[in-house]
Amino acid sequence: MPERNKFQELKGSADRDLVALGIATAAIILFVGTGGTVLPAAMNALRGVGAGPDALLVNALLLNVVLVIFGWRRYRELKIEIGERRNAENQARKLAETDPLTGCLNRRSIASVTEELREVARSQGLAVVFGLVDFDNFKQINDMNGHTAGDCTLIEMAKRIKLSLPNDAHLARIGGDEFAFIWSYDPRHPERVDDLVIRLYEAMSAPFELDQVTIDATLSIGLSSDYDQNDPDAEPCSSDVLMHRADIAMYQAKKDGKNRYFWFEPSMETELRFRNELELGIRNGLQAGEFVPYYEQQVDLDTGEIMGFEMLARWISPNWGMMSPEIFIPVAEDIGAISQLSDQLIEHALVDAREWDKSLTLSINISPVQLRDPWFAQKLLKMLVTYNFPPNRLEVEITESCLHENVDMVRGMIISLRNQGVQISLDDFGTGYSSLEQLRTLPFDRLKIDRSFVGELSSPTAKSPIVDAIVSLGRGLDLPMTVEGIEDEVILGQLKQMGKLKGQGFLYGRPESAEQVRKRLARAGKLASPNESDIAQHEAVRPQDEIAADKGTQSRTA
Repeated sequence: MPERNKFQELKGSADRDLVALGIATAAIILFVGTGGTVLPAAMNALRGVGAGPDALLVNALLLNVVLVIFGWRRYRELKIEIGERRNAENQARKLAETDPLTGCLNRRSIASVTEELREVARSQGLAVVFGLVDFDNFKQINDMNGHTAGDCTLIEMAKRIKLSLPNDAHLARIGGDEFAFIWSYDPRHPERVDDLVIRLYEAMSAPFELDQVTIDATLSIGLSSDYDQNDPDAEPCSSDVLMHRADIAMYQAKKDGKNRYFWFEPSMETELRFRNELELGIRNGLQAGEFVPYYEQQVDLDTGEIMGFEMLARWISPNWGMMSPEIFIPVAEDIGAISQLSDQLIEHALVDAREWDKSLTLSINISPVQLRDPWFAQKLLKMLVTYNFPPNRLEVEITESCLHENVDMVRGMIISLRNQGVQISLDDFGTGYSSLEQLRTLPFDRLKIDRSFVGELSSPTAKSPIVDAIVSLGRGLDLPMTVEGIEDEVILGQLKQMGKLKGQGFLYGRPESAEQVRKRLARAGKLASPNESDIAQHEAVRPQDEIAADKGTQSRTA
């Protein structure tokens, strides 16, 4: 509709201009005609010859003069109007094609500019590189220093990139902190593009000195070319494909630690497609109940008696079969699905563990993402009440990396859980950044020694000073310890010499499903008695207000 209205407005203006032009032209013709008659007669009358011009012709001549003056003024107005309209159109085009903050091209115009450059480059036997530049951790700059500082940083960033690019290159801002550049180069010398990127990193190495703020910047860059080194005769890809591939390469740079650049490779697209399929599969799997807990035995190293189980996540995918948590857990954390996934697994595990002997514990791992939820402790305690699971049989494992994101909030959660009887263990001790001060001030109930240290004991004569030191530290702090990664009798023999420990590893069997664990415990006589299991199941399905009322009645009776 706006285009149609504009067209009608221009059409009406053009119609009025044609009318004015017709009037002026007719006035000039009539002026010439009447003037040829009136003026000689007027001159003769002044000399006393003849009666003078006809009054009607004189009036017609004067009218023609007025019309000529009107036409001339309209012409001037039209000329000014056309100039203003041309300037307005140029300004509108500029606003539509450029970024108002940095003065670069914008996302809308970069595609057409890329196509034009590709046509020129193809005629000259050149290739075109598309580079996507992303400012690492730009959100933190906005959050810490405000959007004004962020805008100033982007302006300075654009200036530095422009100064580093060749004169025939084009720069565009295509997103909040994303820039793109396109440049034609000799495909026989792709190293020139690498040299250009190195200059960009050198330009960004100096801090951004803003008003009262100094900002250090790093970049992640993805590159793609319309020339295939492996297949020079292949048809060049379109500008959209160039941008898409550069985006994939930039994602790879982000994934590999940021502050680096990558050329696009087909394997990246395959990996990204698999990643997208994983994300969709995880979301669908949560709805379909495809995530199930598996359990790894935890035993007393001296007696070999089962002390409990650690719950491990497994994904039984209809497309890929049994999936390892190392594959899907990081993806679930990235897409914000880890809390829902963990809740499902914990609920499933609490139901399974109700059938075990009451002396057996259940250990669960908590993601750092879950510990960012200030209500996590309350949610977990509510699950224990809902499924009537004794808190003293639950052990929550927290990794060292969790302690540095918000140690005060983690301390509050640990205290809330321990007050209700839940045991807290520090997982993978020695692999992170926990300090002795944190061990002293945070109320942990157990230390877990990471498998990476235990592997050093695989030889009868081998020693692991780190394991010895951790065991000594645990004894000094009066903390019981669990050892991971016990895979053979040699390691087990050396650990037995270090004192009373609990351990787990493939020596005692691979992680098992709930049904396999139930059969193992049945053989060992470690299942809950039928009465205990029935009572727990009955209490779990009863309304919580009824349970509370019964407990209150029992306490009053007592």
